[in-house]
Amino acid sequence: MAYVINDDCTACGTCIDECPVEAISEGDIYVIDADLCTDCGACADVCPVEAIHPE
Repeated sequence: MAYVINDDCTACGTCIDECPVEAISEGDIYVIDADLCTDCGACADVCPVEAIHPE
């Protein structure tokens, strides 16, 4: 099960550096590649607006 980023994302960039497999892509709202995500939760732990949740 991968993590997903919802519309609350502010594109602050905090999660990008936390992802050990570089599964997060930048944009107006960041996106997690489900095929690369290892379900570690590191991104969700650091998201300041709690926009990242398990799928």
